[in-house]
Amino acid sequence: MAKKIGILILVIFLSIILASIYGFLHNQVSYSISTEYFTKFKFDQFWSVKYTLDFPRMSAGLIGIASTWWFGLILGLIIGIVGMFQWNPKVMWKSSIGAIIRTLVIAIGIGIVGILIGKFIISNLNTNWNLPVDLMDQKSFLIAGTMHNFSYRFSRTDLWN
Repeated sequence: MAKKIGILILVIFLSIILASIYGFLHNQVSYSISTEYFTKFKFDQFWSVKYTLDFPRMSAGLIGIASTWWFGLILGLIIGIVGMFQWNPKVMWKSSIGAIIRTLVIAIGIGIVGILIGKFIISNLNTNWNLPVDLMDQKSFLIAGTMHNFSYRFSRTDLWN
């Protein structure tokens, strides 16, 4: 049982680390798609506003970490607790790592789907969304926003309301 508890703690830690890395890299991709998504929207939502002038890309990455680490905690707890029901620590470790990898692949896939839907559908719609007034590249802003909506809150779209 002690080995399983050790694996549980390791799974939680690993999930937090991977979720944080995912959030950092996710925001690097979306920052590359639209810097305005951050400078005219995301930075206002997060604490990093004062850092955006000197290190905007790093601030985008830190926002990604702040947005995802806690999900890694929850996911790690769930995967680790379910893993505790496995026959032995070796099977627990293997099944838990498999679940983490599958979850990460699904999250990346959903982000890619968000980019594609943003690029080919959302950015081509002519609707009256609540967007910043002085956008230079509305299409890129919408692509980055769609990527975020798919990745972080697929069922909730606070940007479009």
